[in-house]
Amino acid sequence: MDWDKIVQLLVNGMTLGSVYALVALGFSMIYGILKLLNLAHGDVLMVGAFIGWGIISWLGGAQDPSVAVWLLIVLMLLGAMVGCGFLGVAIERFAYRPLRRAPRIAPLISALGVSFFLQNSVLLLFGADYRSYETFDLVDVEVGISWGPLNIWIIRIVVIASAFAMMAGLWLLVTRTKLGKAMRATAFDREAAAMMGIDVDRVIVKTFFIGSALAGAAGILVGLVFGSINHFMGFSYGLKGFTAAVVGGIGSIPGAMFGGLFIGLSEAFSVGYIEDLTRGRLGSAFSDLVVFLILIVFMIVRPQGIFGKPEVKKV
Repeated sequence: MDWDKIVQLLVNGMTLGSVYALVALGFSMIYGILKLLNLAHGDVLMVGAFIGWGIISWLGGAQDPSVAVWLLIVLMLLGAMVGCGFLGVAIERFAYRPLRRAPRIAPLISALGVSFFLQNSVLLLFGADYRSYETFDLVDVEVGISWGPLNIWIIRIVVIASAFAMMAGLWLLVTRTKLGKAMRATAFDREAAAMMGIDVDRVIVKTFFIGSALAGAAGILVGLVFGSINHFMGFSYGLKGFTAAVVGGIGSIPGAMFGGLFIGLSEAFSVGYIEDLTRGRLGSAFSDLVVFLILIVFMIVRPQGIFGKPEVKKV
């Protein structure tokens, strides 16, 4: 058994899974509040990635930034989270709130429209070329942890640590704060929460802000790890984040965390071992197949996900 390979695949899977978990958390939060699949969520991630690229360019580029590297990364994360948070609020206000009492298919179609709008807006503004974060110039590739079979580049450590910190912060927000209590009450029964004096509209707006901010942070982490971004990247990450939410149990925050890590590890190990079997030719081509096969299996065997509960139908 090649332990060096297994350890490296674990690191790769944790990195991917951390990003998927942040996207899945946004899906789960919004679905829990509105019972709405926000299909534009992946494109919010893409906008966050472009905000980060804009901040890098504005501050002198990766080769010679005008601020310290750690401060640049913090500014990128803050800029993307705030920008995408307000973008999420705008999407809720203009695309979903007018359709709140409409049949469920109407906001779903609106979400698709928002997704296409964001994709094509970025395409018109920045073109179809890939934009580079130039991460290897930003951070020395040799900086990191090297101990036996374990080799982790510093950017991967930053990505995993940042993602887990944000997930822990969200968990504390939902379980320990007044806003979290209001969010849980609204998710359980919106009408009853309103009768108890909770401002449901304000809770929904704050939920969209937080979920979209997490997607923006995920966009920065993707750009830092993989180095390049494009206007169509949100489609893939949105689908895999949705898959992670379904596997963990959509509407469940622990489920979204677990589902993201599970999908990330599954993708990393499938790529690694299929590449071995096909001598490096087909691993990446089959990674999406494995991920969506997992989605199909869960939809058939356990549609409520691992942490989810079957929906109780009232007669």
